[in-house]
Amino acid sequence: MNYKSAGVDIDAGNEAVNRIKDGVKSTFTSNVLTGLGSFGSLYDLKPILKNYKNPVMVQSIDGVGTKTIIARKLEKFDTIGIDLLSACANDILVMGALPLTFLDYIANDKL
Repeated sequence: MNYKSAGVDIDAGNEAVNRIKDGVKSTFTSNVLTGLGSFGSLYDLKPILKNYKNPVMVQSIDGVGTKTIIARKLEKFDTIGIDLLSACANDILVMGALPLTFLDYIANDKL
């Protein structure tokens, strides 16, 4: 048994990453220390932490939920990313923190 016979298409996953990588990289600041595709990432906090006495890192990850159903019905996909980023940033802002990073995952009904 291999991934493909189990229903996991690694080539399709890599193609999805290739489609978004330039957009993702365009959001990187000099604080981002790793490239796209790692299982984790490194973010340099030194320039930011010098401004705080007791720094605490706040992270949030979310999904767009059923908004994809509406987007499909309307054939309008250009605002889903905005909704997702806003949801995550707002979750951080309401805790009194500054959004520094964006965590992601790609959910699909077919691997």
